[in-house]
Amino acid sequence: MESAPANDILTCCVQIPLSQPSVKLIIQIPCYNEALTLPITLKALPREIPGIDQIEFLIIDDGSIDETARVAADNGVHHVIRLNPHQGLAAGFAAGLEACIHHGADIIVNTDADNQYNAEDILQLVSPILSRQADIVVGDRGVASHQGFTISKRFLQRLGSWVVTKASGLETPDATSGFRAISREAALRTLVLSEYSYTLETLIQAGNRGMAVAYVPIRTNPQTRPSRLIRSVPQYLAFSGTTIVRAYAMYRPLRVFTAFSLLLILPGLFLAFRYLYYAAIGQGGGHVQSVILSAVLLIVGFQTLLIGLLADLIGFNRIILEDLLYRLRRIELERPSSPSSTQQDPQDE
Repeated sequence: MESAPANDILTCCVQIPLSQPSVKLIIQIPCYNEALTLPITLKALPREIPGIDQIEFLIIDDGSIDETARVAADNGVHHVIRLNPHQGLAAGFAAGLEACIHHGADIIVNTDADNQYNAEDILQLVSPILSRQADIVVGDRGVASHQGFTISKRFLQRLGSWVVTKASGLETPDATSGFRAISREAALRTLVLSEYSYTLETLIQAGNRGMAVAYVPIRTNPQTRPSRLIRSVPQYLAFSGTTIVRAYAMYRPLRVFTAFSLLLILPGLFLAFRYLYYAAIGQGGGHVQSVILSAVLLIVGFQTLLIGLLADLIGFNRIILEDLLYRLRRIELERPSSPSSTQQDPQDE
């Protein structure tokens, strides 16, 4: 028998098709008493998307007292996570990310249960992740000119987006949009510490961790119910402002505390030089109060600066801990499943 020529063997080897890894998308929907609107939302979700091999739905039932969980099961939802008691939108979003990663999601899309977002735009959300151009993709509702928003809401949305842009270093046209896609790697690195909402905090995190964040224009549907997150403008400003300040101070502590310290040190220096001026011309006796106030401002200002330096050093430890947590999550996912691990999660029904 004659042996095949070497170039024929090479040709055969080259022509062997390489199998592409399958891509799994899980669409998660945080719910709180959404039994009426959930069927409409689920019906609109896509069952097929180019580039996606498998699509599953996951519901986070955040302590609902209606039939949300039963309605989800009746409508063919693959996974239902139940939280008791009611824990809020941020906790529901975080629980959903953990569950999606556990169920093998390569891409996670988060949407609302009230059918606010047009589900056909999920294709636009996942496309930048499929092409490896982004780690997180956020749907831009065009808040500056959205006709469904009041003038005051449009102003607050633009203001919030501008503040998040400054805090994250990312161009952020719509910071509060909950319609977003997240890659598996980005989800593994995401930590939600806020008890109010995840939208602002996660963008500030992503910007300070150097993640690639993209925005795509999306469409919205007519409103089915009033917002449960924004009950009043003062409450919204208070909670959102607290979230931004806390997240910014966590990732840029030296900058934050330096700014506060300068607000104290500069007036203190002004009063000190003012007193020296009057002392030089022989009128220092009547300005002793300025010396006392100047000393207080300078002491507190320098103490604030030292706190900033300490917080900055602690920040390096936080970065190390976040990296360790990311590696731990990876190890847990890559660990072979034991017989006991195949049992149903008590939260997953």
